Amino acid sequence: MDPPPGSGARSESPIIYGAVGRLSVLGVPTRLHFTLLLLLAFVLFVGVGVDQPPLMNLADAGAILLALGLHELGRGLVCRWRGIRMVENVIFPIGGIARLERPPRPRDEFWMSAAGPALNLAAAGALLGLLAWLGALAPVVRTAEVTAVAVLQRLALMNLALGGINLLPAFPMDGGRILRSLVALHRPHHEATRVAAATGRWLAIGVGLYGMLSANFLLLFMALFVYLGAVQESAAATGRFLTQGIPVRAAMVTEFRTLTHGDTIRDAATLLLATTQQDFPVLHGGQVVGLLSRTALLKALASEGPEAYVASAMERNFVRLSPDEDLSQVLPTALRSGSCALVMEEDRLLGLLTAENLSEFLLLRRFGMGPERPSAPPSGA
Repeated sequence: MDPPPGSGARSESPIIYGAVGRLSVLGVPTRLHFTLLLLLAFVLFVGVGVDQPPLMNLADAGAILLALGLHELGRGLVCRWRGIRMVENVIFPIGGIARLERPPRPRDEFWMSAAGPALNLAAAGALLGLLAWLGALAPVVRTAEVTAVAVLQRLALMNLALGGINLLPAFPMDGGRILRSLVALHRPHHEATRVAAATGRWLAIGVGLYGMLSANFLLLFMALFVYLGAVQESAAATGRFLTQGIPVRAAMVTEFRTLTHGDTIRDAATLLLATTQQDFPVLHGGQVVGLLSRTALLKALASEGPEAYVASAMERNFVRLSPDEDLSQVLPTALRSGSCALVMEEDRLLGLLTAENLSEFLLLRRFGMGPERPSAPPSGA
C-alpha cells in the first residue's frame, strides 16, 4: 500500500551520505559508512604487515569492529542516562556520528563525547595490564604470529589508538566536541563551535603539513577528514544560530507553479524550461498528492517518454512542513542537495522550502536582512 501523501518523516531522511546497511544496536538504527568498509577490506585482503598471515588480518578486522563497538556502547549508555534519544548512528573508521532527537546541553555533550574514548582507553589499559602481569607483552612486529596473546595485544592497541585519536581537539572527533562543551559552559553554543572548529582546522593543517613532508598519505587523509569535518560543523552551527526562532514561513518560496494529476511529462518539461523552478507540487482536485522533482522528471522522460503522466513519476512520500515550525529544526532536511519540502497548513499549500532558497536566506541573514535577529541560544549547562 502506498503511504499517504506527505507522510515523509524528516527523522528518516538520511543526513550523512555514503552509509550502507541498517542494523539495530541498543535499539538505535545503525549504518556503516563506506570508508569503514574500505578500511576493513584493506585490512582483510592486504593486512598491515608484509608477511602477516590471513588469519591475523581477520583478527585485526575483528579488533577494529570490537573497538568501535565498545566506543559506541559508551556513548549509547550515556545517551540513555541523560535521556537523549539517538535517531540514527553512522559508524566511521574513527567512531560514530549520531543524529539526536534534541541538541545536547554542554554537560550532556561532554559526557557523551568522553564516554567512548574512556571505554577504549580503559579496555586498552586492562588488556595491556593483564598481558604485562602474565609476562606476555611482545614488540608489535612479533604479534603477526597467530596466538591468543597476539590477538589480545592487537585488540588492546586498537582500543588505545581509537581512544587516543578521538581525544584530539578537532571535529568530528570526540575531543572537538569535548572542547566545545567546555567552552559552551561560558559562551554561546555557536561561538563555542567556532572556537572548536578553528582549533580543529589549525590542527588539521599542522598534521597535513607533517604528512606531506613525511610522505605519509594516511596522515594526509586524516588531516583532510578533520579539516572538512571542522568546516562542516562550523557551518551547521552558524546555520542553526541564524535560523533559531525563525519560522519556516519566513524563508519559503511563495511564488511557484504547480502541475495537475493529469498533466504529462511534456507539460512538466515545458514548465521546467519556462521557469527557474525545479520541483513542482502535483494537485488533484485542489489537494496536494505528490511532488515532481527535476530528477524524477528527467528519469521519466528517458524511460516512459513525454506522453506519460506526471502521476507515474511523482513522489508521493514528500516532506511536509508546518509554516510555524522552527527553521533551525528543519535545516538538516532542507539543506540536502536537491531537496524540496512543501510548506502546508493542514491541507492548504502555502509555499516551497528548497535548499537553494534556504541558502540564499542564510546569506541575507548574515548581512542582517530578513526577520529580526533572534537572541543567541542559551549556553545552559
